Amino acid sequence: MHIAEGFLPPLHAAAWFVVATPFVVHGARAVVREARQSPENKLLLAAAGAFTFVLSAIKLPSVTGSSSHPTGTGAGAVLFGPPVMALLGTIVLLFQALLLAHGGLTTLGANVFAMAIAGPWAGYGVWRLIKAVKGPTWLGVSLAMATANLTTYCVTSVQLALAYPDATHGFWGALAKFLGLFAPTQLPLSVAEGILGVLLFGFFARVAAPELVRLGVTREVPRVQAR
Repeated sequence: MHIAEGFLPPLHAAAWFVVATPFVVHGARAVVREARQSPENKLLLAAAGAFTFVLSAIKLPSVTGSSSHPTGTGAGAVLFGPPVMALLGTIVLLFQALLLAHGGLTTLGANVFAMAIAGPWAGYGVWRLIKAVKGPTWLGVSLAMATANLTTYCVTSVQLALAYPDATHGFWGALAKFLGLFAPTQLPLSVAEGILGVLLFGFFARVAAPELVRLGVTREVPRVQAR
């Protein structure tokens, strides 16, 4: 996520654009469908995009050509599913590249694949797993947010290792190097993001409880009728 402008070789940059494009197109259709079928969820859609933009704009120095950030994409993946985040994440990364000089236009495809596609799908998978074993909602949200964050940086490390293999140990040596450089900042960031996710969904539960029920995030609490 946020690989700097011009940091990837042109062939690699083009390849990641090709890989990411079908997911973004599918995500655009998912957003349109969600907005038409459930207009009442438009505010939550906007909140998921804004949360991702603000959180991922926080920048901590990590390694030349990239940086460590929270991502925020796990929240939208839990609420609406990973396809929606492919589009929202792309919009976020595009604005950040143009307005904040975070990432770049030539590396947009790689950044989108890492942050807006791989991260949300991994986080969503963990969320579904926790739901399948009937774990508490707060645990599912926390692990989904943390997993989306860590997956983004693992994929970014793979992208950088593919572009710049180690002179001695090739791809695997470079991958170990990039993962090691990211780990000191990214591991605590993922834990913090998981905790923040629990607080965020606690707020949503207070102000948008019906929407969370409709989306299947929480269950409707039965009302006890007075006798």
